[in-house]
Amino acid sequence: MEKEQPTTSANAAQAKDQDHNPLLDSPMRGPTLSTSTSSFEALAHAHDPNLSKQATKMFQKTEEYITHELNAPLEDYKLLEEMNKATIAKYKDMRQIAENLNLSTNELCGKFQQLAPLMQQIDEISDTVDKLEAAAYKLDAYSIALENRVKCVLQRKSSQHAGQ
Repeated sequence: MEKEQPTTSANAAQAKDQDHNPLLDSPMRGPTLSTSTSSFEALAHAHDPNLSKQATKMFQKTEEYITHELNAPLEDYKLLEEMNKATIAKYKDMRQIAENLNLSTNELCGKFQQLAPLMQQIDEISDTVDKLEAAAYKLDAYSIALENRVKCVLQRKSSQHAGQ
């Protein structure tokens, strides 16, 4: 059977010590109901000023770190946005160049079509000139041959007249 223990204040203190958890104690104020183990408590009247200064400095540095960590992606997005704007500008320039090239090509195509009949006539004239040149060479050769024949005939006549 279980022994009943008398309920006295000594027994209550002993029971309290058995349930005591040192992790729940505040270093400045003793046991608390919270689970905080912070040595920097706002309500503590007698706290270490150096600790307070160091804690404030730590919070400022933590704030700076977090701010920079959050600003880094923002800066990346700004850079990406600037790159996109530059790319858009380049594509606009390239589009304008392509449109100008298209217009120039269409103009040249139209001019070529206008010149095509003239170029055909030039080709025909060139062929005619080539044929005319060939005929001129033949005529020149024939005239030289004819001249030689005439000279021959004249030499024969002159030698026949001299022999008679």
